[in-house]
Parts: sequence; structure tokens; C-alpha cells
Amino acid sequence: MGRRASRTTTSTRFGIGDATCLLGGRRCRRGLDAGLSLIRPWRPADHASLVRHANSRQVWLTLRDQFPHPYTSADGEAWLAYCAKQRVVTNFAIVVAGEAAGGIGVAPQPDVHRRSAEVGYWLGEAFWNRGIMTAALRAFTVYAFDAYDVIRIFAGVFSSNPASMRVLEKTGYTREGILRRSVVKDGQILDQVLYAVTR
Repeated sequence: MGRRASRTTTSTRFGIGDATCLLGGRRCRRGLDAGLSLIRPWRPADHASLVRHANSRQVWLTLRDQFPHPYTSADGEAWLAYCAKQRVVTNFAIVVAGEAAGGIGVAPQPDVHRRSAEVGYWLGEAFWNRGIMTAALRAFTVYAFDAYDVIRIFAGVFSSNPASMRVLEKTGYTREGILRRSVVKDGQILDQVLYAVTR
């Protein structure tokens, strides 16, 4: 996704290889404190925990097909290599109890949508239903508004994933509409529910 991030007076920058990470809000060089988790750039050492938590059919069912299943060691290596090449970091690990247990990131949009960004996230099954994802999305949304100079952040959720809808609603995202029969996942045709928050 390596897109340009605009300057912001509320951000702290630190280098990771050739990448630049912008941490808004809480100034912290080790990552973004999300209360129940830490949000930080992916590291090579995350490989084992990434593969362990990502290799889940239940996780895969909530995500686009570009997220592999089964999730192999090679998939983990490819993802970490991709993240390491980003000039501006847009993909982050969600660290729980010292291990990378999920991911969160943004995709700034092009052309006339350039002040918008899509947010996406996932969390390993072992950490579901603990409020971790809600707290992570809340902190990350504040960060993303500052770091990427956007005025709208949106997410599309499969109609089969009410848990993610609750996360977005608890975090202040508004349900904007339904894209009817717009998704084919695991052989099923699903609606996609659109959520967004603006400033």
C-alpha cells in the first residue's frame, strides 16, 4: 500500500529500515498504546505468531480472498517482506501479551477520493470477545486521521460478520448503507455493509 503521508504537527516519526512510521496522539517510540494491545509495525520476528494466528478458517471467512487460507510459512514471509518495503507504513501488527496476534491497516484512496482511506483489521481467534479489537480500532482511527491527512475512514463488512459491525459501531463508525449481493466469499453471495467515520 506504501502511499504518501502528509506532514502533521502531532506526529512522532521513527525509521524502520527504509520505512517511516507516523505515530500520532500518544507520543511513543515503541508503538501505539491501544490499552489492551500495542499497535506497531510488523517485524521479521513476528513470523511464527503471524502464521499461527492467521492460519484460521474463521479469520479467513471475515476477510477478502487476498488473505490466504491455509496461511503458510511462505505466506507469512511474503507478507513481512512486503511490509518491510513500505516507505510509509500503512500495515501494523496488533500485539497482545507480547505476540503479534492480528493486524490493522489503512489503504489511502486515489484521485478524487484522496482524502479517504479504507481501514481493515483482523485478530486471532484466541483473542476474540475481549474488547481488544474495539480498543485497537479506536486508537488506530485517531492515529490514521492525523498520520494520513484524511477526513473520512471507511470499512466494508460482510453481512455474515456481525461481530465486526459491533466493533465499528462501538468505535463511532456510522452505518452508511448496504452494497447488496456485492461479495462472493466461500461460495456464498453476501451483502457488504458500509461503515464510515468523518471529521
